[in-house]
Amino acid sequence: MTLIDDFAAELATATGRLLDTAARLTDADLAAASPLPGWTRGHVVTHLSRNADSLVRLLTWARTGVRTPQYPSVAARNADIEAGAVRQAERQLPDLRDSAARLAGEIAALPAEAWSRPVAEPSHPAWYVVVRRLREVYVHHVDLDFGYGPADWPEVFLTRELHDIRAVWPVAESTISGVRFLDGAAPAAWTGLGEGPVVQGRRHAILAWLIGRSGGEGVTVVAEQGPGETVPAEGPGEPPAAPPWPNTSPAGLPAVPPRHYP
Repeated sequence: MTLIDDFAAELATATGRLLDTAARLTDADLAAASPLPGWTRGHVVTHLSRNADSLVRLLTWARTGVRTPQYPSVAARNADIEAGAVRQAERQLPDLRDSAARLAGEIAALPAEAWSRPVAEPSHPAWYVVVRRLREVYVHHVDLDFGYGPADWPEVFLTRELHDIRAVWPVAESTISGVRFLDGAAPAAWTGLGEGPVVQGRRHAILAWLIGRSGGEGVTVVAEQGPGETVPAEGPGEPPAAPPWPNTSPAGLPAVPPRHYP
């Protein structure tokens, strides 16, 4: 098994769960508002379909060496989402399923040497395309707001996504100085994040807050009491606004897919 095999298996499972949820959405459900401002569930589903096609373009770039942008333009991306968002369920679900299958086929067929080639802007190795798709599937599954939430994110995603967020942490724009994780493997804490209080919570709650998928439920402010000790801060202990989510690839990714990531 290679890293790409592991990613492909994880993506198949995550996509299967997404499709199970999408299959339960009625026309009325799709027309209803999602948690994303200005987007219905139909926007979310359409975005996932067009995102899969856009990542096929990046893998085509890796396979052929011919620069193939992810989207022709931001305007074209947005227009496609708007046009597709109003479709009924009988058209949305097959599109979501078929676009995911096209991407899975491209992943399976990509030659081993192509995974090391730089793609996208800003550039990253082609293998990171699959990490990006996993992120899209897990996060936007939550955005459907239909029985799947941050607590359903698997361990592998929590570990990888928190690793990547820490690697691109916006210190200058940070609203917190540290994070204490109440579950999971090491590291149990992040320090040196910038100015602000220390917050704590379970990893899925911390991640949901950091990427704007919660208002801070399950995340509390703590005050340093002594070495290794914390006590609840005075007041409700609610966290400040989360720092901006860079949502980009970490610098210095290895060109050749490692055996494990992170």
